[in-house]
Amino acid sequence: MSSSQGKVSREIRGHLYLIGLDRADKRNAFDSYMIGDLSLALTEFENNPELRCAVVFAHGEHFTAGLDLVELQPKLQDGVFNFSNDQINPWGTVGRQRTKPLVVAVQGYCYTAGIELMLNADIVVANENTQFTQIEVQRGILPFGGATVRFVQAAGWAKAMKYILTGDMFYAENAYEMNLITEIVSGNNQLIRALELAERIASAAPLAVQATLASAHQAFLQSPEAAFHNLQSLLDPLLKSEDAVEGVKAMLERRASNFKGK
Repeated sequence: MSSSQGKVSREIRGHLYLIGLDRADKRNAFDSYMIGDLSLALTEFENNPELRCAVVFAHGEHFTAGLDLVELQPKLQDGVFNFSNDQINPWGTVGRQRTKPLVVAVQGYCYTAGIELMLNADIVVANENTQFTQIEVQRGILPFGGATVRFVQAAGWAKAMKYILTGDMFYAENAYEMNLITEIVSGNNQLIRALELAERIASAAPLAVQATLASAHQAFLQSPEAAFHNLQSLLDPLLKSEDAVEGVKAMLERRASNFKGK
């Protein structure tokens, strides 16, 4: 899948990559072009060695109203959600997986594909007034972005099935209680807080951050046993890295670390 329709904004701020869903007049509902643009943006982030953390947010009042079924319906049977081998899948279900951290800021409507996008993130900051719904079953499809896996593992079977099978609305407080989001903020400050967290992540040692994500992803996607087995192979290169030397030196000298990702 590819696109260059301007449905997603991109901005580099130092080591951060800001990715904005930019279809506010349609409540940022995902059409095929926006899906393609989001995949391309995440792939650019992954491929740029200078970028250490990405923040996905949305222009306008709403994060996303989910899938634009008016535009997508004729294409659903044609594999509209297929990605090439070198593209990052925004929902992380199949294909190329990202290796760098992703922070998501949500507000307004966060429906279906929006929930699944945030479930594939590492940190999610939500405005206190955010509304969520997982309504794919009511539209004759299923949560294609992994909610049948991630929602269930985070919230537990009974709570997840209630919302996935009924399509009932739930809110930021409910999402926090079900471990679907990391923090709740007020006053439309979700992006400000997401950027604060992303800056802190970007200031850490990039190799250590990526190794930590790799271990956690392996535990989730394969098994805890597989992750335990692979811990030493992840740790050994870190111990020999320049960043490990810098981290210890900075601690002893009581100063901020200057990590280079080497």
